[in-house]
Amino acid sequence: MPTLEHNALVEMFREHPELAPRLLATLLHVEVPPHASVAVVESSLDQLIPVEYRADLVLELRDERDALVLAIVLEVQRDVDPDKKYSWPAYVAVVRARKRCDTIVLVVAPDAGVAAWAAEAIDLGLGRGHVAPLVLGPAVVPEITDPADAEKETELAVLSAVAHGNEPSGLTVVQAALAGLVRLDQAHAMVYFQVIWNGLREPMRQALEALVMERQIEGEATFPPSLQRLMDRCKLEGVREGRLEGVREGRLEGVREGRLAGKRDTLLRLLARAGIALTEDESARVQACTDVATLDRWIENVLGAKTAAEVLS
Repeated sequence: MPTLEHNALVEMFREHPELAPRLLATLLHVEVPPHASVAVVESSLDQLIPVEYRADLVLELRDERDALVLAIVLEVQRDVDPDKKYSWPAYVAVVRARKRCDTIVLVVAPDAGVAAWAAEAIDLGLGRGHVAPLVLGPAVVPEITDPADAEKETELAVLSAVAHGNEPSGLTVVQAALAGLVRLDQAHAMVYFQVIWNGLREPMRQALEALVMERQIEGEATFPPSLQRLMDRCKLEGVREGRLEGVREGRLEGVREGRLAGKRDTLLRLLARAGIALTEDESARVQACTDVATLDRWIENVLGAKTAAEVLS
């Protein structure tokens, strides 16, 4: 049964059909035919393909003379499904035969492993022909970290958060996407937030909760009030008033120390990977540091450094 995440991503392209050809051109570098309109035509597909071969969405691109120039069969794929290797060629063959136009399969796969599987060429038999799906996965979806960019490209920012939310830079990507949601109406913002939240693994969820708690308590207006309410409704426990009171009584220190410990651990791992050894005094200096900005600067210094002194400058 399709999940909320699956349906929400399908609806994203249904409500913004121009998104598919734009991402084909900008992210996958496909030469999309010149066109004047993009329309969703899944109702027509229902008549073309038997019920067991029902695509998520079909888009038609037409030129200024209303001639059909490209059909895009769009599929959202969150898990490996061997049956798709048989149904995707059927989509292409049937739509191409009936529409008399070029037809492609575009797969939206937020998971890197699923994206790699989906991108494999499908041999139609004895190596005599194949279908090669085009895939929007973590390898091609950019990491959007600037809130201003996220507001301009909200749907792409949501895809970015879903694809990269659990990576090392995931917290920054998720923050940007959440900032981009403020321009949407409450219903759409709620759905997109839930999609992002459901895709986060527990460590990243905890990091987001901690960040929200800390920013609220310190009075930093990082998140607009509407987004604060959105998080609360989605049961982000870290922003509930009762828990905030507990943090004010002492747990905030634990949140901060957790962030500092993570920074120190990242620094030490990068130093080890770079083959840079620390003296006892230097190691003690790292462990004693309680300033996030300083730790961030030291982490950045590792790149290109050859000695610990260069890193801890």
